[in-house]
Amino acid sequence: MAKQYRDQEFIDKIRARILEVRKAKGIVQEDLVDRTGLSLIQIGRIERGTSNTSISNLAAIAQALEVHPKELFDFDFKLKKHSPLRKDRRPK
Repeated sequence: MAKQYRDQEFIDKIRARILEVRKAKGIVQEDLVDRTGLSLIQIGRIERGTSNTSISNLAAIAQALEVHPKELFDFDFKLKKHSPLRKDRRPK
């Protein structure tokens, strides 16, 4: 079974951006639940950075916040030289 990649720095940037946009629009978590169909627990986990959420969930959140998905990725992020997953995929 393949190991799932988790970049906590990236997750923290996304979660902070979601929280920032949601609060700027005056939307409470319960409204986000109603607009996305995600559970309050899941929204809370995403906003706390404890969930490595899916692209589909991020798309639902962007739609619920009435922003283009790229708005959720509008933050500084330093690229790493090598991804931990790339090591396993190099030809032998």
